[in-house]
Amino acid sequence: MKHISTLTACLALATAAMAGPTDGDNREPRLDMQNGVVPIADNRGFTLQSADGSFVFKPYLMLQTTAGFNWYDDEGLDKAYNQDNVANSGFAMPNAILGFTGRAFGKVDYNLCINAAASGGAILQQAWVDYAAAPTAHVRVGKFKTPFSHAYLTTLGETLMPALPNSMTQQVILPHALNAVTPSFATGFDLGVELHGLTRCGLGYEVGLFNGTGITTNAATKTLSDDAHIPALLYAGRISYQPYGAMPTSQGNPRLIGQRKMLFALSANYNVESESESTNDLRLGAEVAIMWNRLYLAAEAYCMTVDFTQRQKIHDEYHYLGGYIQAGYFVTPHLQPALRYDFMDRNGFGSTGRSGVLNCPAVGINYFVPGTNLKLSAMYEYVGRWAHDTQVDRDMDDLGIATHKGVVMMQYTF
Repeated sequence: MKHISTLTACLALATAAMAGPTDGDNREPRLDMQNGVVPIADNRGFTLQSADGSFVFKPYLMLQTTAGFNWYDDEGLDKAYNQDNVANSGFAMPNAILGFTGRAFGKVDYNLCINAAASGGAILQQAWVDYAAAPTAHVRVGKFKTPFSHAYLTTLGETLMPALPNSMTQQVILPHALNAVTPSFATGFDLGVELHGLTRCGLGYEVGLFNGTGITTNAATKTLSDDAHIPALLYAGRISYQPYGAMPTSQGNPRLIGQRKMLFALSANYNVESESESTNDLRLGAEVAIMWNRLYLAAEAYCMTVDFTQRQKIHDEYHYLGGYIQAGYFVTPHLQPALRYDFMDRNGFGSTGRSGVLNCPAVGINYFVPGTNLKLSAMYEYVGRWAHDTQVDRDMDDLGIATHKGVVMMQYTF
């Protein structure tokens, strides 16, 4: 009996060491969300941690399954081939992520995760180490999110709606038939190095150098720019002001109810010889996000200039604009309705020879099932068209974008 009691006590201590904070823990939740999937040492799953917190190890997974319905206008459909207005509908799995994250020696953070729902180089979603050279100066190397856009820098699975704004994800329209040139505002995950930090007065900074090839490439494929005579890479920077401490990279989490945080940020990046060495893309962005008790509010605006390289012998520049405003409110500790208005000029303010903009209102709701780590999300989005000079401009503006989109998503994190 003595041996059994000793073994039981050891197992209890080990379980306590591995478990994260419980739902009944009244302390402020951990806001370490740097790994971009789940916060370190939160109450999902378990965490192995040393007594002084210098060593932390957390395995995790995130599964997302969606049921989607997309209805497209007749433009671009050929009824002779039985092309239907309803397409790209049914069940999908956007993410099936398995990974581990943690901290070592109190100075090194690390993260590695595989997305089994992806293909090609995107299967390796993230892989990086982050060294704290000083409390306000960290160096990160590997594959991670580029410092541009609140929408993309939000922790996966903690976005307000299942689908990101069209203005971030959709390709702009160019008046040239170059299939390899399909720029969008998003830069997403990439391979590179970044210097970042947050000072005591709330000023944050991120300065990085990346391949500029995105999440699908894990190899060094770049060259020198023939025009600028510098390495053909993505040069990126972001500066922020967070007056009430570090802003959680979340757009809704029941454990963060009661937080009072605020973020203002400006960002810029220049992708030299992007799009198969055809263009130089300059992006600028401004964002604000507020988390105040039960309310979440955010707005972003971004612009992009697409300049063709000299070898393309195209001397025109094209300027694009997009942005959104969105809000969510916890009417109960587990129910969060949401609204979003999304705006996009795909036509370069008429410089492409076309006119008009897209207006994309959306409504959604999130339900966090108590005590299960399950999140049920649903949204509906309508894509409207406005201020087009001709019917042809109107018909072409939303090609590839569903006029009516409905998504229901079940998510589980551990």
